[in-house]
Amino acid sequence: MSNTKTILALAKKTIELQGESINNLISLLDDNFCDAVNCILKSEGRVVVTGIGKSAIIATKIVATLNSTGTPAIFMHAADAIHGDLGTIQKDDVVICLSKSGNTPEIKVLVPLIKRGKNNLIGITGNPDSFLGKQATYVLNTFVNKEACPNNLAPTTSTTAQLVMGDALAISLLELRGFSSADFAKYHPGGALGKKLYLRVSNIVENNEKPQVNEDSDVREVIVEISEKMLGVTAVIKDNKIVGIVTDGDIRRMLNKYDNINGLTAKDIMTKNPQTIETNVLAIKALEAMQTKGISQLLAVEENKYVGVVHLHNLINEGIL
Repeated sequence: MSNTKTILALAKKTIELQGESINNLISLLDDNFCDAVNCILKSEGRVVVTGIGKSAIIATKIVATLNSTGTPAIFMHAADAIHGDLGTIQKDDVVICLSKSGNTPEIKVLVPLIKRGKNNLIGITGNPDSFLGKQATYVLNTFVNKEACPNNLAPTTSTTAQLVMGDALAISLLELRGFSSADFAKYHPGGALGKKLYLRVSNIVENNEKPQVNEDSDVREVIVEISEKMLGVTAVIKDNKIVGIVTDGDIRRMLNKYDNINGLTAKDIMTKNPQTIETNVLAIKALEAMQTKGISQLLAVEENKYVGVVHLHNLINEGIL
């Protein structure tokens, strides 16, 4: 038990230290941040993000975030840059350099080379008075009082601060570019995230069976239709319009209610005015509707005509839920 308390205490202390440092970044923001954002916005090139050690790892994440939110970016390792990869930087590119101290040997070699190419340099450093801080076109201060490491050595709080500052840049650029959810979908076509942004009800319905019966269909026909189409439901149609729905639940309730089902029709057991959804609606909206209504199927319509069923299991299989 005591070991559990110690572990939780250490975790809480780490998170508290990181949280305090991140909150302190707000007070460090100044016109340099605005100028850096505008510099990137006006640039006709890419954003080249570089660093050394743990800062290089954070740089790769910043690159990924920029690319996914509409700002073309590329990673360049600071050590590799001074050993042949400097050609990565093109004349219109903006360079972001990450370094806690701003005084590492690789940075001291790299920064003059960047400036020689006349590229704008944004320094993200915890020491604005460092070599990087003094040489950068714009300086984003990510000072932290101490690392979460008890020896104040392992980069923890400082790299978190760099990461958050990079996110602040990316989100500012996203907003100013008017980057929409539709734009976001273009950059995230795969996986659950992409599907939430582009998959529509029509994409699901076209792969499903289309169960339907008439008002006067015998309940045995209804049961067969539901069973064969394997969607747990069937639409009830009259004059090419939906007038009701029969679900597995309706069948169970019927069997509990009637000792003799002879003569019963779909009209006798259906639910009138069922929930429908347009085929051009995003599939995630279908999920939200199901969750709100506490149901597992929706009848899909197109120009008020019944076209099929979207089932909760479809959405689960697509990874949307």
